[in-house]
Amino acid sequence: MNLAYTITEHKGDLDLLLASLADELAAKGMKTAGIVQINSERETCHPCDMDVQVLPDGPVIRISQSLGAEAKGCRLDPAALETAVGEVSARLGADVDVLIINKFGKHEASGRGMRSVIATALAQDIPVIAGVNALNREAFLEFSEGLAVQVAPEVGALGAWLSCTREKAAEVA
Repeated sequence: MNLAYTITEHKGDLDLLLASLADELAAKGMKTAGIVQINSERETCHPCDMDVQVLPDGPVIRISQSLGAEAKGCRLDPAALETAVGEVSARLGADVDVLIINKFGKHEASGRGMRSVIATALAQDIPVIAGVNALNREAFLEFSEGLAVQVAPEVGALGAWLSCTREKAAEVA
């Protein structure tokens, strides 16, 4: 199984890390699929807006709902996330070098979200790099049946894992 995950300590760092990785891989001519998250601060209230960029050149989709300044619940818009799932699914194919998933989150932990896209990519022998938060780590490890590799939260380390994975696949082919 060609599945790697990474965890960062500070809120927002995972989003920046995976966006930087996607940019670096694209600059090297690699074809990416998946999503990276873009957070936009808002002047009127504390929580940021959450958008995802569908890789490599798809739409930007707002995945957060505006629930008001006093809201404490989850702001994820499940319908928007499923739209992103559909966009990513449509881009998976033999020419994809890597699938990048910004976060294996609450929806994935409960069997929804990008979970099916990850499984499809793995079935097609497309390497997958997923961000995971500490709250959903156990669910991710259960989903991956313990076969996922944890990689340091650094662009260089993730790139090296991908290179090694692709070299092994080339040897087998």
